[in-house]
Amino acid sequence: MADEEKFDAVVVGAGPAGSAAALTMAKAGLQVALLERGARPGAKNVMGGILYNHYLEEIVGEDWKQAPLERPIIEERRWLMTPDAYIALDYKNLRNRTHPHSYSVLRARFDPWFAEQAEKAGAMVVPETVVDRLIVRNGRVVGVGTGRGDDLYAEVTIICEGIGLGTGLLENTKIDGRPLRRKLRPDEVAMAVKEIMQLDSRIIEERFNCDPGEGCTIECFGDSTMGMSGFMFIYTNKDTLSVGGGALLSEFNKTLRTPNDLMEHFKQHPAIKPLLRGAETVEYLAHLIPEGGYRGIPKVAGPGYLVCGDAAMLSNPVHREGSNLAMDSGRLAGETVIHCKEMGDFSEHRLGEYRGKLDASWIMADMKKYDKAVPLLEHNPQLLSKYPAVADNALDEFFRVDGTSKWDKQRKIFKMLRKEGLFRMGWDTFKSVWAMK
Repeated sequence: MADEEKFDAVVVGAGPAGSAAALTMAKAGLQVALLERGARPGAKNVMGGILYNHYLEEIVGEDWKQAPLERPIIEERRWLMTPDAYIALDYKNLRNRTHPHSYSVLRARFDPWFAEQAEKAGAMVVPETVVDRLIVRNGRVVGVGTGRGDDLYAEVTIICEGIGLGTGLLENTKIDGRPLRRKLRPDEVAMAVKEIMQLDSRIIEERFNCDPGEGCTIECFGDSTMGMSGFMFIYTNKDTLSVGGGALLSEFNKTLRTPNDLMEHFKQHPAIKPLLRGAETVEYLAHLIPEGGYRGIPKVAGPGYLVCGDAAMLSNPVHREGSNLAMDSGRLAGETVIHCKEMGDFSEHRLGEYRGKLDASWIMADMKKYDKAVPLLEHNPQLLSKYPAVADNALDEFFRVDGTSKWDKQRKIFKMLRKEGLFRMGWDTFKSVWAMK
């Protein structure tokens, strides 16, 4: 194909990573094609539903204020649940009323807007286009083949297709006989499920104790996931609730539970059911989330290609961060391609600057910090099952006024803790805290 018919970059996937990469490059005058398999960006994209505006502002500037965001998050709640109770840690930051740093968001509304910004900057956005293969010539990715029968060629292909378990471009493309990413294990992937539930905005504000226009999050651990490694959530939108969560695919396989089992269990919990009363499910979504940690990150820069977002296994489950890692990795990938264009050098060595940018950024710092978090929970199930129950029983005794002296209550609680293995509980708790350092 003639040079004038070749793009500087083809971006696969118009989620936060892909649109960030395309927009960054288009603003610099590069010829960019942004391909999306859905009828429009956001039609097939899923995430929990919290977006951090700092990273959006870095890419679009003050235009971020025009984005179709839902509610600024003023209060964050963490609930450690047992079947009959929950232990809560709530944080309400009133400074967020004037300077919010996160918003609830619906991808079906946000993603089209974000892709539109890339299109306005000059990128060619092509929806309803399935990329079914990477075109490899002489050991280098030179473009993509689509389900339409069209081939698109580019100096660089940026892969932002999501995790692509089993069917993705990375696992099914080989260079020098090796796939671009090894097959993922079930304990490196979480299955997440989510419902969008319609509810009047005033009821949301009354029920979740939010001022008009403000929002909160509730994230639940322990019994909420039936003891599996993961968490469930409720995020408040303008006139809907995002309700969902997930657990490791390996634990679904082991327990023979389904994502629907998990969702129904959560929705029926006596602390959750009243919050959802009267809400009508208008959308049901499922999604795979990378949980492989730092050690699960594949080669993100190779001959003719870069990898961003979920496809690069960039996810921080401890802080439920994904979209911000996706946007920032997309921006860094875009900046790398811009530099390659300026230098007239799209060699693998030059594209490797992207990995260097990631390594020098907060992204890899956080990925390293929480690398052990998911295995810790997976191999210590008592942290989400037995220990919450022990804490629940101790607190039930502590707060109950029943004619028993406080000395007797204290002795009873210590006896209970010794019986359940106080040293072991302390050691496991220490390990869980240490893994977060």
